[in-house]
Amino acid sequence: MLAELMSIWRAGGTAGLGTVVRTFRSAPRPPGASMVVAPDGAVSGSVSGGCIEGAVYELAAEVAQTGMARLERYGVSDDTAFAAGLTCGGMIDIFVESISQPTFPELAAVAGDIDADRPVAIATVIAHPDAQWVGRRLVVRPDTVTGTLGSPRADAAVTDDARGLLALGGSQVLTYGPDGQRLGEGMEVFVSSCTPRPRMLVFGAIDFAAALARQGSFLGYRVTVCDARAVFATPIRFPTADEVVVDWPNRYLTAQAEAGAIDDRTVICVLTHDPKFDVPVLEVALRLPHVGYVGAMGSRRTHDDRIQRLRAAGLTDAELKRLSSPIGLDLGARTPEETAVSIAADIIARRWGGGGLRLAEMAGRIHHDAQVEGELKDYLTRH
Repeated sequence: MLAELMSIWRAGGTAGLGTVVRTFRSAPRPPGASMVVAPDGAVSGSVSGGCIEGAVYELAAEVAQTGMARLERYGVSDDTAFAAGLTCGGMIDIFVESISQPTFPELAAVAGDIDADRPVAIATVIAHPDAQWVGRRLVVRPDTVTGTLGSPRADAAVTDDARGLLALGGSQVLTYGPDGQRLGEGMEVFVSSCTPRPRMLVFGAIDFAAALARQGSFLGYRVTVCDARAVFATPIRFPTADEVVVDWPNRYLTAQAEAGAIDDRTVICVLTHDPKFDVPVLEVALRLPHVGYVGAMGSRRTHDDRIQRLRAAGLTDAELKRLSSPIGLDLGARTPEETAVSIAADIIARRWGGGGLRLAEMAGRIHHDAQVEGELKDYLTRH
């Protein structure tokens, strides 16, 4: 979607951009999901998975012509939106704006940051008592900021909060007073965080690792396959991996942790089946203060033996509890590809708090986002 938007921008054209900024209940797409309408009517991206695409398409085409940004709510409680077809039972707020070189001169630099995996956040005013503020934006990086919302006070408040959201990888609507007062109301700012891709570290250059590397790449991870055996750890065997490293797994992981390259979003999958490889790397992984997921492949017998070895190495019950082993969810998987899906499902469930049960046998909300929402609320409360 960004490539299509940049093509229009570079050609000097004006695109209509609709972005999901807020969701309620069972909304089909998360905040940040976008649709681009080109000058020739071509469309890319999606804001609802199909429910209200037509209505947003028409609005984006109109806004591209008028230049008048709009914030619209679609949901079953709104007759117009119901007619548009949001039948999933939720509601979404969509901000529609025109994008061109005059309206967003920083876009090329933002695209460069995203392509280079540099963190950047875009803070856009989506509602304000003064219509002239709507559509103004700040481009916020960890150490710089460009643009203005309309006053130094507003710029300072939003920059501070945007950097907090950027650190968490979160996108959210923030509310302020008209001049950026933290306890006020009237101005709403959508902060869209573009963070580097999360990492997936796969230890063990086997056929299951090749399947998992494909699955990890599909899910948006930057995938590294690492094995001490050079004959197996070759790029030609793992074409979808971003990098293939020949090194002892524990040594490589230690170096990455010391370099600050491991964070709360990093997932570590140990597939070696060999205690001389997997026990040392798991010792390192399970002692890391910040890591999103640690899993290890093996039979029940292999798991029991591995746990004994890790206990003998001094790992505590709390550290061992972080280990997903045997790795994956119970899908009845047999092939490397099916096993990779099982592992990916386990990672997703751990990230979002899902239970791995069949949705058809459950009631209540489908989407589990309480963990992320809680982190964001904790940050904003502290600041």
